[in-house]
This record gives sequence, structure tokens and C-alpha cells, in this order.
Amino acid sequence: MDTPVSPLDPDVLERDDLRRALDEHDFAAAFSLIKKWAGLSQNKIATACDLTPGKVSNIISGRHHVTSITVIRRIADGLGIPGPLLGLAPRPWENQTQHPPVPTEERPPSEEVPWRPDATVGLADHLTRSDLVINRRAVTRALSAAVTGTALLDALEGWLQPASAEGRPRRRGRLGERDLDALEATARAFRTWDHQYGGGLRRKAILGQLSEVTAALEEHQLAPIERRLYGVMAQLAGSAATMAWDAGQQRRAQDYYRVALRAAHAAGDRHFGANVLAGMARQMLYVNHPQDALELVRLAQDGVRTSAGPRLRAMLHTREAWAYAAMGRHAAFQRATRHAEDALSSADGVEEPYWIHYFDTAELAGVTGGRLLDLARADPHEHAAAASQEIRAALDQRGPEASRSHALDWIGLAECSFLLGDVTGAAETTHHAVNAAARTQSGRVRQQLTQLYPYTVGRDVPGPLREARDKIRDLLAT
Repeated sequence: MDTPVSPLDPDVLERDDLRRALDEHDFAAAFSLIKKWAGLSQNKIATACDLTPGKVSNIISGRHHVTSITVIRRIADGLGIPGPLLGLAPRPWENQTQHPPVPTEERPPSEEVPWRPDATVGLADHLTRSDLVINRRAVTRALSAAVTGTALLDALEGWLQPASAEGRPRRRGRLGERDLDALEATARAFRTWDHQYGGGLRRKAILGQLSEVTAALEEHQLAPIERRLYGVMAQLAGSAATMAWDAGQQRRAQDYYRVALRAAHAAGDRHFGANVLAGMARQMLYVNHPQDALELVRLAQDGVRTSAGPRLRAMLHTREAWAYAAMGRHAAFQRATRHAEDALSSADGVEEPYWIHYFDTAELAGVTGGRLLDLARADPHEHAAAASQEIRAALDQRGPEASRSHALDWIGLAECSFLLGDVTGAAETTHHAVNAAARTQSGRVRQQLTQLYPYTVGRDVPGPLREARDKIRDLLAT
């Protein structure tokens, strides 16, 4: 058999939601996802699979279910879907398929770049310019995997050392206090928007602003101005990292985190640097590298041990607790969570940077509930009820304005209901979860929603749960 003319790109076939739909032979969801992520129209799907456009339309709408093994093979061969993804033997063309190599960009390894302000400016300039012009599909494939282990951790050790002096000649800059006030306000607005909506809603805008700040640092500003300007760079790069990560671009996110950490280092802002390391730790936890995450948290704590405010200390303790939970160290998880609670209890009246104000009792409850949910997946009897209680406490204290966190709370609460065997409650909370998810562009929210979907699948699920399943499928297909 000949190789399919237009096989699906690897980045499409690697999507968890598509793989789950293919495994379940849920072709309504599979075709909808292929339309969205591969850009194929119904007519093109029909032509590739030797089906009529009307048949494809009926499949997508749920009026027709594909059960014929012959048709399933035609779908596999027409769309270039490897047989094992559909429960088939490898198709004859699979050994012939050669996907073209993904173009990669030349970047200096960050561990070889000195911890010097001008080197940080060079890294930021290279990164923003390449990111604004590189093909989005190529970057998703080329930069999806995160760096882990020694390659990640050793490159960050310079954060604890004084910055090296720079000796390059630069022309005089003309930025003043008013300019910096406006730039700091812009950086703050981007952080607020990302916290509320997620998903890189203003990604190009933030990259453009970061590029402008980088250009300003190519000039010699007055020392107080330059210090604040590096702080703005750190803020913008940190937000860009979160946006890239939210879009599934793990390596790119790490690039921006490194720039943010180096810029905070150049600004002399140990506290924001610790916050950047905490963000990197959270990323490691999402890609299942808890030991790396714990090392990152310890590096952050080493840098601010005698100066961090209560909210920052509490946040770092929750990252520590998260790593312990992922490693199955229940007692250590409980101990670190108590440290977080103790630190946060003294936060009232203490002045701390605006970027840590989000970490309050609601955030602590939400994070703790999420970690208990992680433990509940292995032992629902022991942890599901406690997870539900913490997540409900978070929902009671923060509303829809915390869009991404609000949606993640509802998704977590719905899963708790499933684990507790509360089908009626699960249907209700799943409806709330989908409604909340629809109000954010966050890729992480949609990823969590795909993990909720299997709980709704089955021939004997009640009507309200079927409706919830259809809502999940419709949202993920848009």
C-alpha cells in the first residue's frame, strides 16, 4: 500500500485528546479535533477516507457511529493514522512514512553564557527575534520537550553568584523615570491578563514589548533606570514563559524562564528570581520530573532564605509539597503544607511585591486540593474527600475573575466527585467545569479537561453525564 498522500503531522497525532478519541473509536471527537488542529475540512476528510461528505457530517454530529473494521482501516490509511492508535496492527505503509526533519534554530547553550547583564540582553534579543519569525507549527514540534536533570540544573547555579562586570561600550540612553513607570505598568498588566485568561492571549504583544525593552538595554541608561529596566525584562520574560508553557511549548518556556532569571539577577531582585525558579519547578512537576522540581525549589529557597516575605515563603513551601506528593512522600507533603500554612498565617500587614499577592488562602487551598487529588487517583478512599474539601474552599474564596484557576478548580472538583462515586454530583460539577473552561484560552485547562473526559465514557452512563460528555467534546473541538 502506498504511503498516504497527506498524513497528519506528528504534533497532531501526539495530542492526548486525539489519541484518546482514536483509542475509544470516538470518531465524532477525532474528526472534530482533526478539523481543528490539522486544518482539514469535512470534504478533505471524506475524500481521504473514501467517505461521502454527508457521512462525515453525520459522524461528527453523532448521528452515525463507525463500527466497521473496513471503514476504520480506510480512515487509518487515508489520514495516515498509525494502526496501533486505532487498535489495529501496524499498517503496511507505516515503515515507508518519512516525515521531513523539523527545522531547528541555532541557540547558544545557556550554560555557556556568562551571568553578565550584556549576555542576558543578547540572549533575550536572539530569543524574541527568532520567536517572532519562526513557523508556529515548527516551533511546537521542535521545542515541545523540556530540558531536565543536570543539563537544566547546572545552568542555573550562577543565580546565587554576583553578576560579572560588563565592559562593552554602549551609546547613551535617554529613558527616564516616567518611561519606566509606564513600562512597569505594562508588564504588570500582562501578568494580570495571563493570570486571568492564560493561553498566550496576548503573546505577540508581550514579545514585542520584551523586544523593545531589550533594545533599550543595548544602550547605557542611568544606573537606577537600568536596574529597573532589567526588572521589567524579568517580568515580561516570566509572563512569556508562562504563555509558552500554557501552549505546550516546554523548551521555549524554559528559554524564557532562563532569561527571566538572568534579568532578575541583573536587577538584583532575588525575590522575583526565586519566583521564576518556582515557575520552572511547577513546569517540571507537570512533565513528571518531581526530583528536578524539588532541586529548583531548594535553589530558590537558598537564595531568599533570610529575606523572603511570608507569601513568597508559603508559595515555595507549596511547590516543595507538590514535589513530595508527586514522589509519593505523604508525610513530607503534609509537613511542607503545614509550613506553607504557618508562613501564610503571618502575611497580613506585610508589604510584598504585587506579583505574589495572588498567593492567599484561596490559592493555598486550591494547590493543596490539587495535590490531594493527585494522591486520590491512587487511593481515592484515603484522599478524595479531603481533596474535594480543599478545592471547594478555593472555589468559595475566588470567583470567575480568576479565570484559569477557577476552571482548574471546577475540573478538579468534578474528578473528586467521580472518585467518590457521586455520579449526580459529578455531572453537575462537570457542567460547571466546562462552562468555566470556555471562558479561558488556557491550554492547560483544556488538557485537564481531556483527563476528565474518560470518566464520562460508557454505555450505561446516565443522561446528565452524557450531556456533560457532549459539552466536553464540543469545547475541545472548537
